[in-house]
Amino acid sequence: MKVTWLGHSGIMIKDKGKIILIDPWLSGNPVAKIKAEDIKKADAVFVTHDHGDHGFDDAVTICKNTGATFVSVFELANEAKGKGVENVLGGNIGGSAIVADIEFIFTLALHSSTVGTPLGFVIKLPTYTIYHAGDTGIFMDMKLLAELYDIDLTFLPIGSLYTMGPKEAAKALELLNCQKVVPIHYKTFPALKQDAKEFIEIAGPMVDVFVFEPGEEKEIG
Repeated sequence: MKVTWLGHSGIMIKDKGKIILIDPWLSGNPVAKIKAEDIKKADAVFVTHDHGDHGFDDAVTICKNTGATFVSVFELANEAKGKGVENVLGGNIGGSAIVADIEFIFTLALHSSTVGTPLGFVIKLPTYTIYHAGDTGIFMDMKLLAELYDIDLTFLPIGSLYTMGPKEAAKALELLNCQKVVPIHYKTFPALKQDAKEFIEIAGPMVDVFVFEPGEEKEIG
């Protein structure tokens, strides 16, 4: 499975012919290395909520250009449909669905939004079951996610102020019972200036922390 950090919370995953994106904020992102128009192929684009730094507008562009399915909370999926996206899939917390033969679950995220409610996603890819937490604080039900879905790789915000910080994210890993993690939602602009060093130290040596530079692709196996 190949993972690219697009910067901030944006992720691209390529796994056995499947290509998905999550929160592809590219336009106006000070650390992004590509534009939405540069993405020529995708099966699904997941958007956790409607804040500008999570890529709703870029997701719409990518879906229009590639035919990918736009996936988000019901109300935001309807917004995408209203902007001309042909394939949309909207749901809500606790529900599951299949897109491009990939099963996924809409999960809770403790955050705010204007349209609908914020989400995370558990996504069952061919190689790994991943969990992208979206923008969230820590919550005890992460333990239930571990029990239900056997998560192999997590994407957790560590930037604090708007989400969990390093200490809370490290504790979230314990609740999720996951030893592989990609830190996100940090090192983007002054309010989120910290690097991943503190998180790595708190998480400890038994956890594999995959730290990316924006635009960097790594194979995770």
